[in-house]
Amino acid sequence: MTATLAAPARIGRSAVGALGLLALATGALESVVTPTLPLLQRELGMTPAEGALLSIVLLITGALVTPVAGRFGDRYGGKKVLIRLMAVVSAGGLVSALAPNLPVLLLGQILQGAMVGALPLSFILVRAHLPAGESKVAIGVVSGLFVGGGMAGTLSAGPVAEGLSRHWMFALPTLAVIGAALLVNSLMPEDPPGRSDRAGVDWPGLVLLSGTLVTLMLVLALAPEAAAQPLALGALLVVLAAFTTGWIAVERRALAPMVDLRLLARPAVWKSCALTFVICLGTSVAVYLVPQLLAVSEQEYGFGAGATEIGFILLPGALTAALAGPLSGIGARRFGSRAVVTTGTLLMIAALLALTAAHTEIWHLVTGKALIALANGLCVTALVTRTATGVEQHETGIATSLVLVTRVLGYAVGAQLSGALLTARTPSGSDVPAESAFATGFFLAGAVTALSLLVVRTLGKGAQE
Repeated sequence: MTATLAAPARIGRSAVGALGLLALATGALESVVTPTLPLLQRELGMTPAEGALLSIVLLITGALVTPVAGRFGDRYGGKKVLIRLMAVVSAGGLVSALAPNLPVLLLGQILQGAMVGALPLSFILVRAHLPAGESKVAIGVVSGLFVGGGMAGTLSAGPVAEGLSRHWMFALPTLAVIGAALLVNSLMPEDPPGRSDRAGVDWPGLVLLSGTLVTLMLVLALAPEAAAQPLALGALLVVLAAFTTGWIAVERRALAPMVDLRLLARPAVWKSCALTFVICLGTSVAVYLVPQLLAVSEQEYGFGAGATEIGFILLPGALTAALAGPLSGIGARRFGSRAVVTTGTLLMIAALLALTAAHTEIWHLVTGKALIALANGLCVTALVTRTATGVEQHETGIATSLVLVTRVLGYAVGAQLSGALLTARTPSGSDVPAESAFATGFFLAGAVTALSLLVVRTLGKGAQE
């Protein structure tokens, strides 16, 4: 216990900076697919639904790996688990870089998905080595640099893919991840392991959650063809219900569950998870639909933008997302998390509904996407920080993992639903969806986001948090 109390003096800005650089590199690697998705669809001959699958397979892996990484970090120490996790991510990045076809690229993305677990592990390290006030600032720095990495990846992916090849857009950020991981290993001291227990890994829970997520994605992918394959869809829904029921039963009885449902039942945690899911679902719809709309030919109703142009058009959104982290921290400290989340949610609703009515000019999409990115950054940063600093130190990893899992699930469900919507609204014999599909997607995302205000109003405010 004495070593734990003395921990704040053990790291300085260089160690926090190393964690920030790692967050920057992983954020860049995570974001390269979004602006280049139309290019990848053309080169690999993918349908919109397959493109949506490519955009979310990394997130599905992240949803599975993150709670395991968080629990292992709480149990064995954040640094030890983080370095091993980055080895898996680096292998995935290299597989993606060398991939000759879609199946191999999917494999690389599956391995890369382990990167999502880096954030809760970073939070464990920060809380182990810094006092409470400084740890909040450090968490905000790491979260903000992860978003900043997304900005760098969004901007550079298109020029790299078109100027060199799609292979290099994965290789360059992977090399950055390797370098940053070595720096963390050098500068970050070992953190003491948390409370140990004799229970092993909750493998049954992990397998059942895997089955639940994969089946859910298959249901969403098959939904547009429900009329043609009703029996297949019905069978998948039965399997999904069975997986979900089995997973809940196993987690309630496990000695060391992968996802502690008792922790999830705490109002402070489940509210953060529910809000994060809805906010990220709404964001994901815009993240998926805007590049698709930009890539539609000018002879139709789109803009005929290439991967490089799409990256530059999305840049203002990436910039506002990078600024959102510090703004969220300042706002939460002065006005409380509820005020920040309320502001962000209202901003997102307004932007999505505005895109529903106006998406025929480049500035419509630039402005709408920038406001949505700002709103997402405000909300998610406030909710993650609120959760990380609102639980016991030995629960930091698993608690923040739950929020981050709902983040990736929100993105995955939003992207898959968007891809299914475009596929369903594509006329027979054409590869261009009807323009109404985009308006419908933006409107539904705005309507779902509006429902989250019912939860936002119940959050604590100010010192009462």
